[in-house]
Amino acid sequence: MKNQSRGYKFVEWPTFSLIILCYALWALGTTALSGLWLPLGFVATTLSITLHSSLQHEVLHGHPFANRHLSEALVFPALGLCIPYQRFRDTHLAHHQDSILTDPYDDPESNFQDPEIWAVLPRWKKMVLTFNNTLAGRLLLGPAISIISFSVTDWHKIKAGDRTVLIGWLWHIPGVAMIIIWLTTLGQMPAWLYLLAAYCGLAILKIRTFLEHQAHERARARTVIIEDRGPLAFLFLNNNLHVVHHMHPAVPWYRLWDYYRKNKDRYLARNDGYVYRSYAEIFRKYFFRRKDPVPHPLWKKD
Repeated sequence: MKNQSRGYKFVEWPTFSLIILCYALWALGTTALSGLWLPLGFVATTLSITLHSSLQHEVLHGHPFANRHLSEALVFPALGLCIPYQRFRDTHLAHHQDSILTDPYDDPESNFQDPEIWAVLPRWKKMVLTFNNTLAGRLLLGPAISIISFSVTDWHKIKAGDRTVLIGWLWHIPGVAMIIIWLTTLGQMPAWLYLLAAYCGLAILKIRTFLEHQAHERARARTVIIEDRGPLAFLFLNNNLHVVHHMHPAVPWYRLWDYYRKNKDRYLARNDGYVYRSYAEIFRKYFFRRKDPVPHPLWKKD
């Protein structure tokens, strides 16, 4: 009986409260803080956009309400502007099929290329994608590459008659319109700076996704653990404990560390010790150094 009434009477208060605080920070960043000192408003807005994306990720996994539509209404405004929530939801849930992780075709979040496709790419494109496989490249170019690739792929699907993709983009229009109305009526931040904040918010998220998955023969060993408990881990809502999240996608962000502490050996055995101690370690190792090749190193053509 408790589970049946969850969507109406039960709310995960940590997630719900954080959504409210996220919008409050965003509202202050785009208004009062920008009016007080524009760089301060920019930082607050960027961080709130990053956190909002992480909260969208929580919502698509069933939080804070059991009622999906009620939860999705909470994160409907498109603070980041570029990626429709419904498309993010659908592609991310497809990504959660562990057997296809890093697949250049079937994993919507893979950064690997089919080696045969890679072999015929122009040299300039190879240079761009190789730089994108360093952390510096992922921060500078990663958002643009993702936005362009995502949009072009969806455009081809729409032209091919995929109504689900079309509807996802049509619902995105009022979400963007809400942000434009806010910025033009109450906002004290210039439009160009908001666009930069949206880009930087996505760039921060690229730190999380940079090495979440590796090419590995065993699907269970493709997903990372980053034992970080600093500001980035909070912005990512503990999704740095990524193998824990993939094994228990319905567990809310504020319980992931409890799961990891109680079963650490199990998780590290499952992913063959694919672990980093902190994001600082990742910056030191990979800021200017490529972690993976762009062509999938284990790809076998069927």
